[in-house]
Amino acid sequence: MASASICPATDPVAVARDLLTCPSVTPDADAAIERLAVILRGLGFTTETVVFEDDGTPQVANLFAKRGTGAPHFTFGGHVDVVPTGDPAQWTHGPFAGAIDQGLLYGRGAADMKGGVAAFVAAVARHLEQHGEPAGTISFLITGDEEGPSINGTVKLLAWAQARGERFDASIVGEPTNPNAIGDMIKVGRRGSLSGTLTVVGRQGHVAYPHLSDNPIPKLATLIGAFTAEPLDRGNARFDPSNLEFVSVDVGNPAWNVIPAEAKARFNIRFNDIWTRAALEAHLAQVAGAAAGNAITWRLDFEPVSSDSFLTESPALVGTLAEAIEAVTGRRPALSTTGGTSDARFIKNYCPVVEFGLVGQTMHQVDERVPVADLETLTRIYEAFLARYFAR
Repeated sequence: MASASICPATDPVAVARDLLTCPSVTPDADAAIERLAVILRGLGFTTETVVFEDDGTPQVANLFAKRGTGAPHFTFGGHVDVVPTGDPAQWTHGPFAGAIDQGLLYGRGAADMKGGVAAFVAAVARHLEQHGEPAGTISFLITGDEEGPSINGTVKLLAWAQARGERFDASIVGEPTNPNAIGDMIKVGRRGSLSGTLTVVGRQGHVAYPHLSDNPIPKLATLIGAFTAEPLDRGNARFDPSNLEFVSVDVGNPAWNVIPAEAKARFNIRFNDIWTRAALEAHLAQVAGAAAGNAITWRLDFEPVSSDSFLTESPALVGTLAEAIEAVTGRRPALSTTGGTSDARFIKNYCPVVEFGLVGQTMHQVDERVPVADLETLTRIYEAFLARYFAR
């Protein structure tokens, strides 16, 4: 377990090791949330741990920490929950040991994204040491529900903060965005995400008497083929092409001699700004209807939680961060919208947001790890950004 004493907040490696020793597999991140709150209170932040839950969803602890008053209000967004470790015996070092070996810090969440949170903290600690009270407001929006269903996390924490009168001007989410080296890439937007289930209804019966049944499986295959026959689009200058991927096909049938009553295929779409959710739903219904004609009984059900695409074009945020990255690393980062989703999809409804963090090559893997030198480099970038941002 983490030490009861407060680690040196200006040292990102010490903060990261402190957080890594708190097992926090989603959604059980309470210990890491409290540990972070202790560190931030030591830096003069007021902190509130906010818990949300819904029927059928787990209780989740979230943290809002704030220092300063007035505008501009800059907030760091992130999470301390992590994905499961897999078999701990396969790890070179324990997944929650926070071990350093040959310049590498090992642990579940080292890259995604306790390391990024630690760099946030260390950069703010150094900024306060050098500049004193911020010329505005600095806050932290930290959740324990990013790797989970994302129902009781950032989306509710943002609404809670807004109801209290908080107004955010800009945000960085510290996800591991760099493909090879610190400074390679800023994520300035993301494609949207929409999940659904395609169901074909048949009639159950004995396989020896197919004329008395209606097998839905070949018909489902027909509709799957129609869904994937043509690309959704070709992309544009801002975004990669949209893609629809089927992720499972199931009939719930354990028997060898029974034709099932229905067949289902689940899919996910990552879509660019050519589409909206409503337009995609209408398009897929049209494709299914055209392929089915009067011969196939089908339905489409879409998951209630989805996200739209977004693109951040704020010079005060994007330009300032790019300047800080180049000043520290000598690299001019690429501005990208590639990859999956993050909690930036919620923050963008409240203020301009980008993602920038560590190299993501080992995230979610056994032996997740980051070079300790990268933690220092990332801290220096965040520190340089804060100095420039508040000076403006």
